[in-house]
Amino acid sequence: MSTPSELKSPCVTRNGMVKLPPSQPNGLGSASITKGTPAAKNRLCQSSSVPSILPPPPSSLPYHHHHHLDVPGMPHAAAPLLASDLEPGMPLRQLVLDEKLLNRLLWYFTTAEKCVLAQVCKTWRKVLYQPKFWEGVTPILHAKELYTLLPNGEKEFVSLQAFALRGFQSFCLVGVSDLDICEFIDNYPLSKKGVRSVSLKRSTITDAGLEVMLEQMQGLMHLELSGCNDFTEAGLWSSLNARLTSLSVSDCINVADDAIAAISQLLPNLSELSLQAYHVTDTAMAYFTAKQGYTTHTLRLHSCWEITNHGVVNMVHSLPNLTALSLSGCSKITDDGVELVAENLRKLRSLDLSWCPRITDMALEYIACDLHKLEELVLDRSVLFVILCFQT
Repeated sequence: MSTPSELKSPCVTRNGMVKLPPSQPNGLGSASITKGTPAAKNRLCQSSSVPSILPPPPSSLPYHHHHHLDVPGMPHAAAPLLASDLEPGMPLRQLVLDEKLLNRLLWYFTTAEKCVLAQVCKTWRKVLYQPKFWEGVTPILHAKELYTLLPNGEKEFVSLQAFALRGFQSFCLVGVSDLDICEFIDNYPLSKKGVRSVSLKRSTITDAGLEVMLEQMQGLMHLELSGCNDFTEAGLWSSLNARLTSLSVSDCINVADDAIAAISQLLPNLSELSLQAYHVTDTAMAYFTAKQGYTTHTLRLHSCWEITNHGVVNMVHSLPNLTALSLSGCSKITDDGVELVAENLRKLRSLDLSWCPRITDMALEYIACDLHKLEELVLDRSVLFVILCFQT
């Protein structure tokens, strides 16, 4: 147990982001964003659904000064902090270092606050570095923060031991190369079996790097590739593994119909697919296999400009069990396409038709008549949205 002399002033937080779990189970809601501390010092960076660093909205910084019970991940047994937990007559200095008390008290702080509190003293860090306090948090590591410069001018990969102690199973790597990914795998103790989710943003990963990553990281189930323009469709054919259940590909210039063919053939257990690709056509929507028709429940097609109502026909027959569908920015979809969706995808609970300029109020009638399980409908920036706003 640490002595009072080990107490020190907390460091001032710097720019960084921490990704918290989405509030909606269907995945169409936005993530909460809050301030964090930089990864270069083995602290948490930021995370969000977009790669850029954004200022947090006021609602996403729940810095409460009172106890509350709705803390994500907090077990019911840890919720009430009772006077009986405090030993009578215990000195204040001993009280603030009592691990039993800290294990209950520290549940009430936000992720950003925990990053600061872990720097107070060794005892607080020991308690806070338990994996239970960091479930659902995704550190973001930028390429420039992954190395330290030695006196002789050489670069050394930073220690990731502090991340391993907290048991992080999800990482976002920004601006990394094939070599950086290999170094990460070699230096993070949990990379081979313990990492479940990896997001690569604005990175120069090639076909070879993608193949090595998916071969080495045997526990990986969720993969995001955003702004990665150096891998090709051939790399997807050679690297995709059947254990992947969630895949997101956006702003990758080499992704077209053949990439969807690789996804459909190599990922039979796919439950969630998010795709932003300007060159994917109607033909690709027919590539999904019969097994994916049962396993895939979420499909997000963002700004797939070449997909028309014919692609919707292929999609509703290939993936009849969808519960969440986004056609945001698919500008060639019309009311007829929405009618096909409403008649064939009766299990839908979430539907996003934002930025679809050819959809009119007729589409709303199709939705109201057939989609009785629908819980969420997004119409932002569509003609129908403008009509509804004008009428109200």
